[in-house]
Amino acid sequence: MASDAGELRSLQGWLRSDPDMRRSTAAEMRGAVPRPGEMGTALDVLQLVTGNGWSAASFVLALVAWRQTRPQRPRVEIRRGDTVIVLTDWSAEEIERATRALDPSTVADEVEGA
Repeated sequence: MASDAGELRSLQGWLRSDPDMRRSTAAEMRGAVPRPGEMGTALDVLQLVTGNGWSAASFVLALVAWRQTRPQRPRVEIRRGDTVIVLTDWSAEEIERATRALDPSTVADEVEGA
């Protein structure tokens, strides 16, 4: 995803407006540690805390629907524990791989801008 906070806020709003995600996920913006040469904190992480009833398939479908509203294909990085899933071309294969890789018994996921 583009590293600007506007794209992350857009995704956060999209997930909050999706009924399935709203029931099972809390989305919160977080600042990252500044990189060398940067001042202050950049908002480039959207942390998702998931609960009972969370569905990997619903989450990925919500991401795909959000992506279709964007003029360019944003790069999205999903982190769950040691697993990192990167969506770049948003192909059917990439989306299927992401859905399979996400285990619904999670406590927290992060979606990072890159």
